[in-house]
Amino acid sequence: MPGLIIAIDGPVGSGKSTVARRVADLLGYLHLDSGAMYRAVALRATSAGVGLDDAAGLERVAREARIEMEMNGAESGGIGTGRRVLLDGEDVTDKLRGPEMSLDASRVAVVPGVRRVLVTHQQRMGAAGRIVIEGRDIGTVVFPNAGLKIYLDADLEARARRRWMEYEQKGTPTDFSRMIEEVRERDHRDRDRAASPLRRAPDAVYVDCSAMEAEEVARLIVMLAREREAALQG
Repeated sequence: MPGLIIAIDGPVGSGKSTVARRVADLLGYLHLDSGAMYRAVALRATSAGVGLDDAAGLERVAREARIEMEMNGAESGGIGTGRRVLLDGEDVTDKLRGPEMSLDASRVAVVPGVRRVLVTHQQRMGAAGRIVIEGRDIGTVVFPNAGLKIYLDADLEARARRRWMEYEQKGTPTDFSRMIEEVRERDHRDRDRAASPLRRAPDAVYVDCSAMEAEEVARLIVMLAREREAALQG
């Protein structure tokens, strides 16, 4: 059966990772969490003493890092995805959790050189299709010709509450009012950065999931994907 590249974009807290993982499971596709790659670069940089304001140093770290993901069938858990992330052969899944790492990743993600390196890596991983990849520039930059593009959105409070609950469940509680401010700050950083800002692709299907459960969103996307697959067959 023909396979698609399914690109899911959206702001922080919109549920992209959870939905993408479920869509991949339902379709038998691979799932690639692009955000985990930026977290891994941030982790490697801080471990190596490279400042998060050192653009040249961060690009070098991104080029030298060996980032791998065990997608589908991994058992140890991941960043909200149920996958393991390996950095230079080491399982760093647990180290990538938490609000601080998320903020570090958002600083790394604005560096054009880092984005160029990781976009090339993502394109290589998804070139064969039958993959669900989520992030903030997947349908606009990484895979502009993806067979199905989704822009997943929700209002600010709903997204902040999801992030807050996610960290509570992972044992890293944070104040909800602080989480709202962090989500607002992340929105500003993602949408106003010079390199690959968060934008809705013109041909992306817009899904407001403020009042929707992840399973409901995933099954909607699966229905759209199967329609696209059938069209490819025809």
